[in-house]
Amino acid sequence: MAGGRGETGRVGTELGRFLRARREGLTPGQAGLPAGAGTRRTPGLRREELATLAGVSVDYYTRLERGRESHPSPAVVEALGRVLQLNPDAFQRLRELASLAAHRPGEPRPVQRTVRPTVRQLLEHLSPSPAYVVSRTNDILASNRPGLRLLPGIEEWPAERRNVTRYMFLHPGSRELYVDWEETAEHGVAHLRAAAGADPEQPDLAALVDELLRESPDFARFWGRYEVRARGGGVKHYRHPEVGRMTLDYEVLAVSRSDGQRLVSYQAPRGTPDHDAMLLLGMSEPAEAGAETGAADDPGGRRG
Repeated sequence: MAGGRGETGRVGTELGRFLRARREGLTPGQAGLPAGAGTRRTPGLRREELATLAGVSVDYYTRLERGRESHPSPAVVEALGRVLQLNPDAFQRLRELASLAAHRPGEPRPVQRTVRPTVRQLLEHLSPSPAYVVSRTNDILASNRPGLRLLPGIEEWPAERRNVTRYMFLHPGSRELYVDWEETAEHGVAHLRAAAGADPEQPDLAALVDELLRESPDFARFWGRYEVRARGGGVKHYRHPEVGRMTLDYEVLAVSRSDGQRLVSYQAPRGTPDHDAMLLLGMSEPAEAGAETGAADDPGGRRG
């Protein structure tokens, strides 16, 4: 549906889904309320409990959740975020959704898939450390050789389908690759929500989410929680079929804020078994032709 009230209504519903999911994930005890006697029919807080704690009427909060109210004041947004005990990333997401619900969304921004030559050079300079550039929805737009080999089997997919989140949920080898798959996948979905920012209706995001909701019950489970975490770095534990177990630190750097491109690089301390395993990635059997740096660019120490 193009523009107008229909678009605003969809965003209002997104705000409502966010509020409901976070409300149902918060127990009365966490909110400082007694659990009460008997079985609760509603998981987490009831609407009336949240409304009371936030200082708004139950009717007003119910209309917010159901997408019938799309102009919450900054004070109401702050009160809701405080009661829901949102982390800073989720709090920012709530503010974005509230702001977007109150205004007519602009035209969808085009997806920029071209990676600047200087960024491509940086990828090669980072070798033998694995590194790749991803879009706002985690499409792999460019990679050095060890970066692509870090995700075994992804080079067998067409370049336009090479997406880190798709790999996590739809590639049969991902559950063996990640030692703590459940936690890694949950964080990945929370990062995808953060990367989406205030653009929940962007066509590239909507297409990816629709595909994964259809194909992966696990993705649907995590997506429905509305967890939000901005990706800035961390640690991942691998059980790689070619080089064995390794634990790698990673950093995520914005290379184009206007369209959400990010560079992800991995490393391990020199002289450790993890570093040795990482070095082997670049020495493993070559990927198929066109699978390395830039192949996806233009269809448009510690043991884990």
